[in-house]
Amino acid sequence: MSFFKQFVAVDLVKANDIGLKGNSCLGAYVLNLESGDVELFRANHVILATGGASKVYLYTSNPDTASGDGIAMAWRAGCRVANLEFNQFHPTCLYHPEAKSFLISEALRGEGAKLVLPNGKQFMHHFDERAELAPRDIVARAIDHEMKRLGCDCVYLDISHKPSKFIKDHFPNIYARCAELGINITNAPIPIVPAAHYTCGGIVTDSNGQTDVPNLYAIGESSFTGLHGANRMASNSLLECMVFANAAAESIMVKPKETKDDLGVPKVPAWDDSQVTSSIEDVTISHNWDELRRFMWNYVGIVRTDKRLQRARRRVQLLQQEVSEYYSNYKIYSVLVEFRNLVTVAVLIVHSAITRKESRGLHFTLDYPEILEEARDTVLVPPNFG
Repeated sequence: MSFFKQFVAVDLVKANDIGLKGNSCLGAYVLNLESGDVELFRANHVILATGGASKVYLYTSNPDTASGDGIAMAWRAGCRVANLEFNQFHPTCLYHPEAKSFLISEALRGEGAKLVLPNGKQFMHHFDERAELAPRDIVARAIDHEMKRLGCDCVYLDISHKPSKFIKDHFPNIYARCAELGINITNAPIPIVPAAHYTCGGIVTDSNGQTDVPNLYAIGESSFTGLHGANRMASNSLLECMVFANAAAESIMVKPKETKDDLGVPKVPAWDDSQVTSSIEDVTISHNWDELRRFMWNYVGIVRTDKRLQRARRRVQLLQQEVSEYYSNYKIYSVLVEFRNLVTVAVLIVHSAITRKESRGLHFTLDYPEILEEARDTVLVPPNFG
C-alpha cells in the first residue's frame, strides 16, 4: 500500500469523459503540491473518504481539510447528493484567535457549567426548562439567538464556581489549553461560540457504499447512507465508517479485475494546462473565501429564514461564476481547488435548505417552525437539482 501525502484530488475521471462507453470511474486528476503539476491516478475503483464540508462556515470544529472535496467531485461526476441542509453545530467551541477548532466538551455543562452573557447573566432557562442540559441543537440555537440579539462575538461558559482541584482533575486538557491562551477557567469564564461540527448529508450510496457512478464509492462523512437522518448521535459516525468501509471492500473484492487494456482506447489523457497562466490575483480567492464563510454563517447557519437563504443564494451564485472563470483561466493550486469545492457544496446546501419547508432536526427555519408529518429526504440530481 502506498500513501501520497502531498497531493490534492482535483476531479474524477469517467469513461464517457474521454470518449469511452459508460460512465465508470477510471481514476482521478490529482495535484502534486511539491511540483505544482496535475497527475493522473488510474484506478479500477475509487473510494471517496474525504470527510464533510464544515469549513464552509466561519466557525468550525473541523480541521482545514473538511472542505467538501469528495462531495463536490462526486456531484460534478454525476452523483446524487442528499440532505445537505442538515449541518450539526457544536454549541461550545473555544472563541480565541489562536484556538482554532478547539472544542469545549459538553461534559462541562453536565458537571454544572453555566452559559452566560457578556454581562454574566444566565440565559438558557429562557429557551428550555432543561437549561444547559438541553439537547445540542437547542443550546446552539439559544446561543446563536443571544449573539445576534446583542451583536456580540461570543458568549461564555462558566465553571469557575466549582473547586479548582475538581476542574483540573476532571478537565485537564481543557484547563491546559485555556491556560496556554491566558484563560484560567478556575476563576474566569470561557469565551465560546457554536461551530459547524458534522455534515449529516452527502453523496447518495447503497448499502455497499456504491455511488451512482460505477466503481466509485463513498464512505464516512462525505456519504449519505440514510443512517443519520436529520441529526446524528455522538460516535455513530465512527461505527458507520467501519461498517461501510468493510462493505465497500467486500463489494470491490468480488468484482472482476480490470486492466488498462480492458478499458479500451483512447487512453486517459494527461492534464492539459497549456492554455492557462499563473495567477497574480490570489487576493481575490482569499477575499471570496472569507465572504463565503461569513454569509454562510450568517444566512445558512443555525437559524434560517427564507430571506436569509435567498440572500445567500444570490451571493453564492456570483461566487460560483467568479470561481469558474478563475479556474478556467489560471493554473490551479490547493487553495483554489478547495475554494471551488466549497462553493459547489455551498450551492447544494443553500438549495437543499430552501427546498425544505419545515423545521426538522438540524434544519431550523423561523418561516416554517413546525415539523411535517412525513419525513422526506432532500435529494438533488445533477446536473440540475431535479
